[in-house]
Amino acid sequence: MPHRIRILSEILTNKIAAGEVVERPASVVKELVENALDAGCGEIIVEIEGGGRRLIRITDDGCGMSREDALMALERHATSKIATDDDLFSLATLGFRGEALPSVASVSRFTLATRERGSIEGTEIYAEGGKIREVKACGMAEGTVVSVRNLFFNTPARLKFMKSVETEGGHVADLVTRLALSRPEVRFTCVSDGKTLFRALDGTLRDRVAALLGKTVAAALHPVELATEGVRVTGLVARPDVSRSAASHLYTYINGRFIRDRVVQHAVLQAYRNFLERGRYPVVVLFIEVSPGEVDVNVHPTKHEVRFRQQGIVHDVIQGAVEETLRLTPWIRRSESPVVAPPAAPRPQQSVQGTGARQVEEVRELLENYRPAVAPHRPLFTPQPAPQQDREPPLPDSGSRLPDDTAVRRHRGYFSSLAVIGQYNASYILCQDGTDMVIIDQHAAHERVAFERLKTQFAAGGVEGQGLLFPETVELSHRESAVVREHGGGLGRLGFDLEDFGGTTWIVKGIPRLLAGTDYLRLLRDTLEELQSLGASRSIADAVEDILARVACHSVVRGEHPLTTGEIEALFAQMDATDFSTNCPHGRPVLQRLTLGEVEKMFKRV
Repeated sequence: MPHRIRILSEILTNKIAAGEVVERPASVVKELVENALDAGCGEIIVEIEGGGRRLIRITDDGCGMSREDALMALERHATSKIATDDDLFSLATLGFRGEALPSVASVSRFTLATRERGSIEGTEIYAEGGKIREVKACGMAEGTVVSVRNLFFNTPARLKFMKSVETEGGHVADLVTRLALSRPEVRFTCVSDGKTLFRALDGTLRDRVAALLGKTVAAALHPVELATEGVRVTGLVARPDVSRSAASHLYTYINGRFIRDRVVQHAVLQAYRNFLERGRYPVVVLFIEVSPGEVDVNVHPTKHEVRFRQQGIVHDVIQGAVEETLRLTPWIRRSESPVVAPPAAPRPQQSVQGTGARQVEEVRELLENYRPAVAPHRPLFTPQPAPQQDREPPLPDSGSRLPDDTAVRRHRGYFSSLAVIGQYNASYILCQDGTDMVIIDQHAAHERVAFERLKTQFAAGGVEGQGLLFPETVELSHRESAVVREHGGGLGRLGFDLEDFGGTTWIVKGIPRLLAGTDYLRLLRDTLEELQSLGASRSIADAVEDILARVACHSVVRGEHPLTTGEIEALFAQMDATDFSTNCPHGRPVLQRLTLGEVEKMFKRV
């Protein structure tokens, strides 16, 4: 009877290990750069071609290896970082499994060139598909150079799951950014297809943040430092107004290792709970130091997840450290008070490069002089007739109630037929429908109107844009820049006009017209976060409704805002011409109804 249990070949086991360690080019870069850092280097150069599919080359000036050690490093479970059981539970290095090099070599054409410090020559090893083909002496500087070509050339099934060149390149740049933030004393250079994405010189943490995340973010950061109960927390945290719509800028490190840990993230978010609205995430660069024996980093092959022995203590110390900084820092808050009657249209607030403030004011003054006279109160809502083909035949005004799941249009339309009583708290419109009281959330109503208008414009070819009189520059992350390059056409259809200014700096030349006078840069970043989740096989249309809902939400008045009778009538007319007008794009109800019986019951009349 044949045996059903068999020992797998070394090459096959290496490919299986590669499936755990090597998910994409960024995974290869992570393993190789971590090895370079563990080798005590002072400079690392990361070069990729074709998003890392054609070439990944990591060059460092670390301690290097001898010929014997270099050959041993391509064997599975070969490492210089652990020797005993105790070492396994008190790790102070980044890479320790001893699987990275053989795993990467098994799915690529792999070259390892290394020269030990003090040695007169180096060693070069070439392997293909996990098999060593050539070993020879070579002349080179002290350190190590690892070249990975044609990643997944012998595993086509894995190759099919690769994303676009821009997406994979963005992941690599994002990964190198995380590693570079953790070691500001090490020089980092990242090059893609011959173009230098960034070069970060050694310096302080704030210098490193400015080089990688931009001077705008760096200027908004405040230092954190607290050491208690065996936990030390240091780093920088940003003002709430530079928040993001995803946790992409939560850079948290345990003993120098980048992690995505729920305990740490929850502690940070709890510290910001009174400063950020729901769904917003802060920008932080935090380093948590604990005794190596108090944290298990061997939970997951990628080592992004950890397990703390004293989870509650670590959580409370992190939260306390961040809260202390937030408590002592005089945050500058912008006024959110409603503007009741502005004397004229608001002036553009965009900054202008290369133009003096005096010249800008002169241009604005000239433009204002040529503006036609405007009314002292600029209406928020203006009636816009709906296309005739979308209108349903008017129904007789028989006093019938609006069903819960749809808006029934009557002779004048349901909303226009309501008797307006007034406003409550400058946020809700109180109306009477027969003997019922109808309460309308003016923000949700306006949001639905704006959303449906944007959907119509997008379907017709693109959201209506508006050029900026004073174009504004914005510093993006490397992944965000990759998204702009990959989805530039889709962003154009959404009303954004961006021009590459070099590096990760872009010029915003136009925005969706509905966003004029709002914080459109924040929405731009949120849109890029949304697009980062799209793969190469998906189009921007897959996420268009979520993005348009976000645009609509940013474009409408928030909080308290008094409305005139004319503005209420105009809003109701637009609601009557809008589909699904009983809910905002996020699903929140636009109106609530109280019957006369319910009101009388409140006052014990029935």
